[in-house]
Formats: sequence, structure tokens, C-alpha cells
Amino acid sequence: MVTYNVDGVKMPKIKKRENTEWIKTVAAGYGKKVGEIAYIFVNDEKILEVNRQYLQHDYYTDIITFDYCEGDVISGDLFISLDTVRTNAEQVGATYEQELNRVIIHGILHLCGINDKGPGEREIMEAAEDKALALHPSAASK
Repeated sequence: MVTYNVDGVKMPKIKKRENTEWIKTVAAGYGKKVGEIAYIFVNDEKILEVNRQYLQHDYYTDIITFDYCEGDVISGDLFISLDTVRTNAEQVGATYEQELNRVIIHGILHLCGINDKGPGEREIMEAAEDKALALHPSAASK
């Protein structure tokens, strides 16, 4: 089950049912089933607080993924800063919606076992994001 929650921000305009089906499709492509996934949309201050409290990182980020996966079932809490998503969209020349979808699926790809911190991993993650984004319902209308 995928849930969408907010803490200190307005719920972004996403089609939850379509989004959940997209997430399940992407996960299935990695041989995974969706367990309990909770998206928590927050502002920059909250993401910084979570980053400091749980990861001892003192910086803003677009997403923090807490992995509770067991076997081939992906589960986790995904904190997304809508402030950082908006800033990143402007910096890369994407729409807010495009960048939000990228970050939403980025967390799922982490839960599916794709990393982006080591040598060559960022390119693998970006390719996986592009492949997943091509499956998003909004991609079909373009």
C-alpha cells in the first residue's frame, strides 16, 4: 500500500491512484512487490531536521529514503522536500511536476536496490529514473 502524507506543506497535485500503479509497475520491473510505502511531503526545514536527527547530515536534500524492505517486498518511508524539488526543477530546466515525479521514483529505485553514491552509480540511477519516467502515465500524453 502506498500512502501520501504532508507535514507543513500542501499536498502536491498528483494523481494518487495512477502514481501508485506506476510505482508498482516500476518495482515489478526489478522483481519487487510493493509493501508499505509512505510518502511524507515536507518543507526544507523539516527535511533538514530529519537529515540531522537520523542521518547526522547537516544539509538540505530533495529526498530521504528509510528502507524497511524484506526479501522482494519493498517498504519504506520517503521524505520529500517540496521546496528543494521546486529549486532543483528551476536549476535543471524541468517543470515542478517532472522533477517531483523524478524524486518520487528515485526513492522507489533506492528501495529496489539502486544506489547513487559510489563510482558510476549516479549514471546508473539516472538511466533507471529516465526509464521509469517513460512509464509514467503523463509520459503517454506527450
